[in-house]
Amino acid sequence: MNPLLARLHPYPFERWRELTRDLQPPAGLPAISLGIGEPRHATPALIEQALVAALPGLSSYPSTLGEPALRETIAGWVRRRYGVSLDAATQVLPVNGSREALFAFAQTVIDPTRPGATVVCPNPFYQIYEGAALLAGARTAFVASDPARHFAADWTSVPEATWARTQLLYVCSPGNPTGAVMPMAEWRQLFELSDRHGFVIASDECYSEIWFGREAPLGSLQAARALGRDDFRNLVAFTSLSKRSNVPGLRSGFVAGDAALLKAFLLYRTYHGSAMGPVVQRASIAAWNDETHVVANRALYRAKFEQVTPLLAQVLDVALPDAAFYLWAGIPGGGDEIAWARGLLAQYNVNVLPGRLLARDMPGPNLARPANPGQGRIRMALVAPLAECLEAARRIVSYTESLR
Repeated sequence: MNPLLARLHPYPFERWRELTRDLQPPAGLPAISLGIGEPRHATPALIEQALVAALPGLSSYPSTLGEPALRETIAGWVRRRYGVSLDAATQVLPVNGSREALFAFAQTVIDPTRPGATVVCPNPFYQIYEGAALLAGARTAFVASDPARHFAADWTSVPEATWARTQLLYVCSPGNPTGAVMPMAEWRQLFELSDRHGFVIASDECYSEIWFGREAPLGSLQAARALGRDDFRNLVAFTSLSKRSNVPGLRSGFVAGDAALLKAFLLYRTYHGSAMGPVVQRASIAAWNDETHVVANRALYRAKFEQVTPLLAQVLDVALPDAAFYLWAGIPGGGDEIAWARGLLAQYNVNVLPGRLLARDMPGPNLARPANPGQGRIRMALVAPLAECLEAARRIVSYTESLR
C-alpha cells in the first residue's frame, strides 16, 4: 500500500458520524441537516433537457481536452462574468467538478524530490487541499485566520522561510466555511509572494455565484488582469456548476489560467483517465450559457439568509457572510462546540458541523487565542428549503436558551 495514505486525516463528516453514533435524537422531531454543503434546490429543466438530448453521445469516447464548443462556452462565461478574455484552446480545461481537479492539480504541480516541499492552506479549510498535498509527498503549512475579518487568512503570519519552500498555495474565495471574499489588496500581496518565491496559486472559486451584496465577488483571473498579469502566470482558477446551477451530481466544472500549467495538467489528466463524458459536456454548455436560473438560485439563498441570520443572531455570534451558503457561527462563551452540537442533535434533531473538524491546531500569536480556529464555532449550510432552515433556526434558539 502507498504509505502516504496513512497520513490522511478522517474526513470531517466521517469524524462527526463517529462522534454522534451513540445518540438517539427525539422521535417526535423530524431531522434537519445543516451539516453537509450539498445544494438541494431543484436542477434547472434546461440542464435536464440538454442531458437527455445528448444521450446519443454515449457511443463515443470523449477527449480529455473537451469539446471546442464547451471550452468556447466557458471562455464566454468568464468574459461576461469577469471581463476577462481567455484563449479557449490553451487557457481553459473542463474537469469533473472542482473537487477532483483541486486534488489532481497538486499531483501535477508538486515536486516531492525538492527538500521541504510545502503546500500552504488556509485554516479553517476544505480538507481536499490537505489530502492532495500529503498524497503528493509534500508537507502542509496552515495560515492563521483573523476573527476580526470573518476568519480570513492572515498571510502575514506565514514565515518567509515557509514561503521559500512553498510550491503550491490553495486559496478559497468565497471561503468555506467562512464566506469571506478576498479583496484586491490580498491578491496583490499573494501575486507578489508568488513572483518572489515561484509557487503556484490554486484558487478555489466554487461559491462565486452565491453572494449577498451589490457586487459579485472578485475572481482571481479578474484580479490578475486588473494588476497587469495578462498571462495569469502561476495562477489557475477552479470553478464548478454544482453550487451555481444545483447539479452536484453532474460533476462538472473547469479550470482556467496559466497556459503552461494547464498544458502540464492536461498531460496528467490524459493518463489519469478523467475526460468529461460527452453527455455531461452538452448539459454543461446549456448551464454555462444561461444566467436566469443562477439569478433565481441566488434569490432563494438571499431569502433564507435574510430571515435565518437575524433569528440565530439572538443567541449566536453570527452575521451575514460576504458570499457562499454557510454561516460560521460562534456558540455562547466560545466553549466546546462538539459537545454543543451533540446536544443540539440529541435534543432537537438538528445536525450542524463542529468547527474544529474543519480546521487544524496551530500555534497562536498569544496564549489567549485558541490553538484551533474552529474551536467554539459551528458551520451551518443553509441548503435546505426555507421552511426547514427557519425551523432549524427556531430549534437552535430554543436549545441555546435552554443552556443558560
